[in-house]
Amino acid sequence: MKIPYLEKLFNWLEQSSHWGVHPDYRKEPAASRLISKLPLPPVLYLPLVQHAGAPAVAVVKVGDRVLAGQLLAEAGGNISAPIHAPAAGVIEAIGPHIAPHPSGLMVETITLRVTGTESVELQTCADPFSLPADELARRVGEAGVVGLGGATFPASPKLNLGRRAAVHTLVINGSECEPYLSCDDRLMQERAEGVIEGIRLIAYMIGAGRILVGIEDNKPTAYKTMCMAAAPFANIEVHSVPTRYPMGSGEQLMTWLTGVELPAGQRMASIGVLVHNVGTAYAIHRALRHGEPLTHRIVTVAGGAVRQPRNLEVALGTPASALVHFCGGLTEEPTRLVMGGPMMGQTLPSLDAPIIKGASGVLALTLAESGSPEEGDCVRCGMCTHACPLHLMPLDMAAAIRSGDVPAAQKMGLDDCLTCGACAYLCPAHIPLSHYFSYAKGETWAAEQSQRQQDQIRQSGEAKKERLARELAERRAAMAKRKAEQDAAKAAAKKEEATS
Repeated sequence: MKIPYLEKLFNWLEQSSHWGVHPDYRKEPAASRLISKLPLPPVLYLPLVQHAGAPAVAVVKVGDRVLAGQLLAEAGGNISAPIHAPAAGVIEAIGPHIAPHPSGLMVETITLRVTGTESVELQTCADPFSLPADELARRVGEAGVVGLGGATFPASPKLNLGRRAAVHTLVINGSECEPYLSCDDRLMQERAEGVIEGIRLIAYMIGAGRILVGIEDNKPTAYKTMCMAAAPFANIEVHSVPTRYPMGSGEQLMTWLTGVELPAGQRMASIGVLVHNVGTAYAIHRALRHGEPLTHRIVTVAGGAVRQPRNLEVALGTPASALVHFCGGLTEEPTRLVMGGPMMGQTLPSLDAPIIKGASGVLALTLAESGSPEEGDCVRCGMCTHACPLHLMPLDMAAAIRSGDVPAAQKMGLDDCLTCGACAYLCPAHIPLSHYFSYAKGETWAAEQSQRQQDQIRQSGEAKKERLARELAERRAAMAKRKAEQDAAKAAAKKEEATS
C-alpha cells in the first residue's frame, strides 16, 4: 500500500541537497503537441494590472475605435508597463472586471469588442544590434514587455538596472519547473532561433559578456534544439540542470549555474548577474526585430478535466473559457481552476478571467489532482523549513498571518517568500501554508493600492488648494497693480490741474 506523504518524504530524503521537492511532472500530452493559434474571441478584457508595479493608465475612452498594436494604456510610473490592443475593435467599457490577481479583487479593465485584425504600422528593424543599448531598452519598454516567467516585472527598468550595475553574467531561465506547464518547452523546441536572438539582445543591452542558459533535464528535445541554435555564439552556454522544484526560481537557478549564493538582502545585479526567462527573450526579439508590442503569449491548457491538453498562442485579454473550449471542453467539473502552475498560480473563481501577460497556464484540475485533505495540527516536523529554498520559517510566518499580524510575517521574510508551495507540498498536516502567504501578499497589495489612491487624492487636493491660493494671490496682485496705476493716474491728473 502506498502512502503519498511517505513517498514524498523518502523522495525528499534521497536528494543530495535538501531544498525543494519533486512533484509529478504531468506535462504530457500537452508537451508533445505543437503550439496551436487560438482564433480571436468576440471580446477581449485587458486589465490595467498585468505587471509588477503601478497600474497602467488608460489613454482611450469608451467608443474609441482602435487598431491592433495601438496603445490602450500608458505606463503609470517608472515601474509599470503599457498595454496594447491585440486586435482591431471598439472600446466597449472601462471599469472593474474579474481578473487573476492575488487580492481576489476586481481590477480596472479595458473591454475591447473585436472587429478585425487591422494593425498600426510596426517599427521593424533589420539590425537591432546597430542601435544604442539605451534606445533598444526604450523600445522594449514601449512594447510593454514584462517578465513572462511569472514575476511580470517590467523588462525595460530591469535592463537599465543591469547596464548601470555593470552586470557581467546573464542567466536565462528555461527550467519551467512547475507541473503541467510546457509553454516554455514548446517555445524552445519550435522557435529556438528567435529565443537565442532575444537572449543576445538582452546581453547586448546590459553589457553581459557571459550567457548561461539553464534547462531542466526533463526537456531533452528543447535542450538539444537550444544547443544547436546557440552553437554559433561562443559566449552562450546551454546547461542541463536537475529537475527539482523550484529550480525555476531565479536565485536557485543562478546559484546552481554559477556556484554563487546571493547574500541576504541583496539583488542579483549587485553581484553582477541578471536573470531573464526564455519567454521574455522571445518577446524582446519580436519587439526589437519586428516592432511587435506584447499582445499575445503561449499558454499551456492542461489538467485532468481538460479533454485535449495543448499549448496555445493566445491574444491577451481572451477569456480562459475560450482556451478550454478550443481544447475540447471539460470532461468533468473541475474542483480547482488555476491560472499559472498548480504550485504558484492563482486560483480562479471562474473561467471568465482573462489571459494576462503572466499567464503561463490555464489548469482545470480534478478532485484526484487537487483534493485537499482536511487540515490538521502541526506536528513540528520541520519539513516546511527544510523544503524552503530561501530557508525561511513558513510555519511561524503562517501563524503570524493567521493572528492578523502581517507586519510580523514581513519581518520574518514574507516579502522574500516565493510562494512556491514547496512547504505546503511536504506538510504532513496538509496546512495550506502558501495560501496564507498569497493571501497576505494580496492584502498588502490591496492596502498599498488603497494608500496610493488616498495619497493621489490628497496630493490632488493639495495641488488644487495651492492652485486656488496662487490664482487668488495673482488676482489680488493684479487688482493692487491696477489700483496703484489708477491712483497714479489720478495723482498725475490733479497735479496737472494744479499747475494749469
